[in-house]
Amino acid sequence: MTNVAEAQLDQAAIGAAARALEAGRLVAFPTETVYGLGADAENPQAVAAIYAAKGRPQDHPVIVHLAPDAPLDYWATDIPREAQALAEAFWPGPLTMILRRAPNIPDAVSGGQDTVGLRCPSHPVAIALLRAFKGGKGGVAAPSANKFGAVSPTLAQHVRDEFGADGSVAMVLDGGASQVGIESTIVDLSRLATHGPVLLRPGHISAEAIAAVIDQLPSSPDAAAPRASGTLESHYAPHTPVAMQDGAQLRQTLSELAAKGRKVALIHYSGMPPTHAAQLLPATPDGFAHALYAALRAMDGKKADVILVEAPPQGGDWLGVNDRLRRAAHGSTGIVHGLLNGDVDPAA
Repeated sequence: MTNVAEAQLDQAAIGAAARALEAGRLVAFPTETVYGLGADAENPQAVAAIYAAKGRPQDHPVIVHLAPDAPLDYWATDIPREAQALAEAFWPGPLTMILRRAPNIPDAVSGGQDTVGLRCPSHPVAIALLRAFKGGKGGVAAPSANKFGAVSPTLAQHVRDEFGADGSVAMVLDGGASQVGIESTIVDLSRLATHGPVLLRPGHISAEAIAAVIDQLPSSPDAAAPRASGTLESHYAPHTPVAMQDGAQLRQTLSELAAKGRKVALIHYSGMPPTHAAQLLPATPDGFAHALYAALRAMDGKKADVILVEAPPQGGDWLGVNDRLRRAAHGSTGIVHGLLNGDVDPAA
């Protein structure tokens, strides 16, 4: 694995990364949301290598990243005017659209579905790479550059921590810290006639912002909605169990766990009593999102019995953050009760 620092100033590194992609290799690169693990979207063997490296289920789709001004009609068919309007409003940027997949696009990127997720990232390194890859006419399939279900990377070092030893990734382009910090908003536009727009994954671009462009508020996912990246109930999870509590309950829980000798790693945004390890995050939706994954990774390394997170406020601006935290905590139901009642062995 080649670590490429300051790639935003290094056209040679970007050119080398584009050639690696064209040769069927995997390249990790920064986007404004999180770091992606990229492969040639039209090379099924290269896409299969993403799934193998991540340990990702074959039916879980990946998102195809396109250069600015790339023709949508090469990748998708039956493109509605709403898709064009959203692309004009939010691309480059953290919005993924689910559209009907064009017949020439392999279904490897879609988990076998007849739809495809497309987005144009705004990070300058990502744009430079996409413009260099196949002369700007290719697409790079890129889920987050981490093992499946784990916390997404927002720094190049996070990617190295995940894949540095196994040789599966040819290059890591270092573009600094991801600005947004959580994955893109995903909106399904493949069934407008029957279901209207559907918000499959909340993110930095809100449902209200989408509605302001297409005059229709996206609905919640239905049972027949396409599968989409990062929408499993348990996802974005560190190795240490995660639990969320509101401020008053959290203060009491911290006191009770301390009395039991339990080690707590705390992620919070308001005043809290001292604990084994803690990280204070900004009390704004954008600031909290930007810092969240790095905080989860940092607290995961503190050898704590549990990561406790001060539950963010509810509401539209916090929807993406709450979605990621809910999925991170999904597999840890009952952990606090177990630690307080001796039902959980921290050493296990």
